[in-house]
Amino acid sequence: MTTLSRRSLLTFGLVAGTGLAVTACSPQSGNSTAPASSTGTAITHVHAITRDAAGTILLATHEGLFRLDDQDLTQVGPVVDLMGFTTTGEGRYLASGHPGLGVDLPEPVGLIESTDAGESWRVLSRAGESDFHALAAGPNGVIGFDGQLRISADGRNWDTAAIPSAPASLAVAPGTGTVLATTEDGLLRSSDNGTTWTTVDTPQLMSRVAWADDETMVGASIDGRLLTSRDAGDTWTASRDPVGEVVALGAGLTDGGEVEALLVEGPRVLRSLDGGATTEQLL
Repeated sequence: MTTLSRRSLLTFGLVAGTGLAVTACSPQSGNSTAPASSTGTAITHVHAITRDAAGTILLATHEGLFRLDDQDLTQVGPVVDLMGFTTTGEGRYLASGHPGLGVDLPEPVGLIESTDAGESWRVLSRAGESDFHALAAGPNGVIGFDGQLRISADGRNWDTAAIPSAPASLAVAPGTGTVLATTEDGLLRSSDNGTTWTTVDTPQLMSRVAWADDETMVGASIDGRLLTSRDAGDTWTASRDPVGEVVALGAGLTDGGEVEALLVEGPRVLRSLDGGATTEQLL
């Protein structure tokens, strides 16, 4: 496992979206870092992992969007390098990045939207201007970072905001709209949609963070441990052992109230229901 320094966190999150920082946005050759899908497409980088409204696991990758079901990957829609990806409570997908060869989208795509589960995409705003490597959505709209922190209530009209340190990842609580940002200077929190920020005390520096609900956070530390808080960041538990270098992280609650962490570690897609003490390999 590679241990990241505080300074390398910024490169890890903003340039790579994976552990391979130099090549993350470039055409790939040689061996892939993840298995081929059922369509035969080799996935080289995973930038985001989440469940959609129906509970299906989604992987946003350098080669486009994939669904993961019973260890079977299915490619969805056109090939777009989805550097930033998020879903909304209404079932929309929002993304940013770069179009694949022959895909009729601008470079970079700006903010794009899918209302048919990723089968097609249309540009909402900032076409040819923004490549959001950190992107999140919630009840107050969309927040993204493309070198500047940008906030939009409707995905079309944007305001810029200040943030003490550049975010490697962003996450928005589904009900309260509280924003979290992992940075090289620590975990930041905003309760006013990115206007002001405070620092959250955490056991280790985080590279990734996700909300499971309005009180529950899951983070991946730069030494490979999973961190969990059930009280909105007041207290934390850390896994005893590292799970590995986490390059994408999602979180949610099961029907039984367990905290589910979905993570991409190297070529593996993992699931943990006990804060990283044990993991189940999904792919």
